[in-house]
Amino acid sequence: MAMDVNEQRMSLVEVIKRHDPDGNLATIAEVLNKQNDMVADAVWREANDNYSNKTVRRSNLPSGTWRKFNKGVDNSASETVELIDVIGILEAHAKNDVDLINSFKDPQQARMDEAMSFIEGLSQDMATAMLYGDAAADPEKFTGLAPRLDDIAATANVINEGGTGSDLSSAFVVDWGVNTCYMMYPRNSVVGLEHIDMGKGLVSDSDSKEFLAYRDIFKWKAGMVVKNHKSIGRLANIETTGTSNLFDKDNLITLLNRMTKGPGRRIYVNETVMTQMEIAFNDITNRYFTKEDGLAAGPVLFFKGVPVRQMDALTITETALT
Repeated sequence: MAMDVNEQRMSLVEVIKRHDPDGNLATIAEVLNKQNDMVADAVWREANDNYSNKTVRRSNLPSGTWRKFNKGVDNSASETVELIDVIGILEAHAKNDVDLINSFKDPQQARMDEAMSFIEGLSQDMATAMLYGDAAADPEKFTGLAPRLDDIAATANVINEGGTGSDLSSAFVVDWGVNTCYMMYPRNSVVGLEHIDMGKGLVSDSDSKEFLAYRDIFKWKAGMVVKNHKSIGRLANIETTGTSNLFDKDNLITLLNRMTKGPGRRIYVNETVMTQMEIAFNDITNRYFTKEDGLAAGPVLFFKGVPVRQMDALTITETALT
């Protein structure tokens, strides 16, 4: 069966709307989109296994033979490699004294205000995992971008900006799509951040004494799949201070030309590197940066037609890659 075109560019909100007709989860997703650009940009898709996803990536193409008359041809076949990506479960529990919540003029709004702090906290955790999560080091997590792009010498899509020490940052490029890179959720599961209202119940304080509380569970099951290794890239070792080894537009041009070129491409930087890029944008000889009108946040920066998105989860304390 042919894939729905819209399915290929399914954002978190769009997927949730299809799963939750009442709109409750979609409301949460809209909030998340305001906090983390990468969460909003990513394509989300159901995993092909329960809590993992198996990807068969072609590693070698068959070759032909220039044949002579009355001569045969060599046997040839493609080669593939099988990759397994895992799903992690991010969870938090809220317990709020019933009498405290009921003392507010609008208790329901008070509970929602408290819930929003959990939504914000977990969205920051998810953004960090999408960047730095490493299932090899922390099996309960999924693997994000940085561990997949941690070797300059061995990975063509990692380019060295020349910085040294442990005050560095990176710019990541992702081409989101079902055939390139996407986020996944488990089979037959809620997609996105799930809020479970457990109602009232007895809970214990730090002294093991019980009190009546409103109980809420916040749960997010997610993983990352990189189907095409050319769909992700990194400018590594960007100095965050000083005047040398800062963001270099020539290196970004090189990186973009090495990668897949789908409509889902995005460039992710933190505030420090965004500032470096915008200073470069002000150069009157610049021919690669443009700015286009966005929403309330103001004009959006583009580089060679690719949107530049800010990710505060990108640190300025990365150590130098080699």
